[in-house]
Amino acid sequence: MTAYVLRRMISAIAVMAMVGMFVFLLLRLAPGDPAAIIAGPTATEQMIAGIREQLGLNNPLPVQFLHWGRDMLGGDFGTSIFAGRPVLDLISQRLEPTISLSVLTMILSVTVGISFGILAAWRAGGLVDRFLTAFAALGFSVPVFVAGFFLIYFCAIQTRWLPVQGYVPIGRDLVPWFVHLILPTVALSTAYIAFIARTTRASMLEVLSEDYMRTAAAKGASSYAMLFHHALKNAGVPILTVIGISFAYLIGGVVLTETVFNIPGIGRLVIDAINNRDYPIIQTVLILTSGLYVLVNLAVDLAYTLIDPRIRY
Repeated sequence: MTAYVLRRMISAIAVMAMVGMFVFLLLRLAPGDPAAIIAGPTATEQMIAGIREQLGLNNPLPVQFLHWGRDMLGGDFGTSIFAGRPVLDLISQRLEPTISLSVLTMILSVTVGISFGILAAWRAGGLVDRFLTAFAALGFSVPVFVAGFFLIYFCAIQTRWLPVQGYVPIGRDLVPWFVHLILPTVALSTAYIAFIARTTRASMLEVLSEDYMRTAAAKGASSYAMLFHHALKNAGVPILTVIGISFAYLIGGVVLTETVFNIPGIGRLVIDAINNRDYPIIQTVLILTSGLYVLVNLAVDLAYTLIDPRIRY
């Protein structure tokens, strides 16, 4: 296990280096001059040239990359071009809404998705199974922003049950914090519930058809014991894999959801940074999310041994 973790950490470092190089080149070679954007439409060539010199944009790309990588390894992620503040300060201010939305979405998706999948497999071919299959197909078909606009129209504009937009910090008041996140969480989790439910159903059906499950039923095992103590544990590896994949898609879904519901999270920060060509913010967010995704994949791989003791590294 130790050797496997060390190998994965070495490969993670290599992956992060490649991601850093790709992000750096992608932003630098994209159309548009950040110096001209910062200077404004009325700036002279001398003003633009001065800004480029100040930002180090006149240096060759390899030199810019080495300076950027050295500063990042030292914990200096740069200063926002437009805000004039350290990038980590701006990200830390936007971190709570994004983490809140992501955590609630994963909790809802995993809980409801696995429950729906188990129920559909238990009642395979029945009305419940058909309803859940149709729901899963609908969840895959409806984009996040469409589900968000529908929920806003029905639950906020028509019925006024829930607030439309905004965010309340959890430290200020717990109830408004939760109420403001209900609609974005439901909109964002719809596709993930469908994804996890379909995978859980397929994996559970495969396990329930095994001979040892029929033997357990013949010995008088209860439905609860068969579903949760035997079937779910043996079907856990594909389900856990899907949960890890869902986390990757969640990163992109948060950006759209925060835009639709006007949540001041990291997604909105990235959108503003892209519009303003704010290189330090874009690079830092991409690097941090890539590193988080690598760690999640490692955690999922290590969790396989807890679900299935036959797996050894």
